[in-house]
Parts: sequence; C-alpha cells; structure tokens
Amino acid sequence: MNPTVLTPILDLLDLAGIALFALSGAVLAARLRQTFVTMGFFALVTGVGGGTVRDLLIGAPVFWITDAWVAAVCLGTALIAWFTPVRMWDGKGFDYADGAGLAAYAVLGSAKAIAYGVPPVPAALMGVITGCVGGIIRDVVAGRPSIIMSPELYVTPAAFTAVLTVAGMLAAPQLGIAREWAWVLGFFCGFALRSAAIRWEWGLPSYGGMREGS
Repeated sequence: MNPTVLTPILDLLDLAGIALFALSGAVLAARLRQTFVTMGFFALVTGVGGGTVRDLLIGAPVFWITDAWVAAVCLGTALIAWFTPVRMWDGKGFDYADGAGLAAYAVLGSAKAIAYGVPPVPAALMGVITGCVGGIIRDVVAGRPSIIMSPELYVTPAAFTAVLTVAGMLAAPQLGIAREWAWVLGFFCGFALRSAAIRWEWGLPSYGGMREGS
C-alpha cells in the first residue's frame, strides 16, 4: 500500500512548482521561436522531469500519470506563454519565481521520499533531484549549457531546502511540533538563499579558487 504523503500544503507546493517550472520551459521555447507543440513539450518535460525521476527511484507511482491535473497545468501554462509577449518574462522577477518553484519542489521531493521510507541522506537527494532535474532536461533538449554549469547558487539552495526539510521532519515528533513547520522552514530558507544569490550574484568557489559554483 502506498503511503499517503500529500496534504493541502504539499498539494499547493506541488502545483506551484509544476506551474513555475513549466513556465520556464515554455518561455525558453518562446525565446527560441518554437511552435506551440514544442512549447507544450518543453513545459511538460520541465514541469514533471524531476518528479518523474524521483518517483522512479523511490518506487512510487509516477505522479503525473495518476493525476490528470498535472499535464493540464503544464499545457495551460504553455498556453499562457504562447499568448503573452516574451518580454513579459524578462528580468530577475522570473528568476525569483523559478527560485520559489525550486524550493517548493525540493520540499515536496524530500518529504515524499521520507514518507516512502527512504533514509535521510537519499531522501534529501530526492529533494535536489526533484528541484533540479527538470531544468537540466530542459536545457539539454534546448542545446544550451545547463543551469548547474553556470557560476551561481542553484543546486545549493535546493540542497539546503531538502536538508532542512528532512531534518525538520525527523525532529518534529521529538520536539512535539507539526511536520508542516519543517516544510515551511525548508521552503522559506531555501527560497531566501536562492533570492540572495540572484540579488547579489553569489557563487561558490570553483576548482582552482575562482569564485564560481553551482
């Protein structure tokens, strides 16, 4: 029997992450002046890519196969992008929205992994995979350098979010608090780190000592 892992809070995070990542895929296709079919494909792959890999790894039913709303949200997001000028999505505002989706998906991925009995370290990695893999697939399909290869904090905020979520969920029973607080803490801390990286262009030191990282 599969555990029940989604609550109204996680449902909201799930749909928010799906919509934001799908939008990033659709907007990329728009910038490349692709057809609506390609735009819809980019939206779907970006929106569900990370969650699909996560579910396959933890032995869960692939979430968007059993929930008709997921594909509808992705294609609906592509439709919005199709009928809006691409310049609407330029600037850092869109990066902040993507950061919110990253944090939301990292919370959802790690929380779902814990609910399926995955040990803490792999569960945190499932959060990172959920948050990052969709964007990696999007970039590979588009033939451009992946976001994880750029000199900015992206994987790190996802990992930070996932670790806080897992640690909070494990500590919640001992502290006598609801596990939802772990999700809230993980989301806001991860989003704050990603926002700071966008605002001040933070990066980790890369091999050789240069101030770069993913």
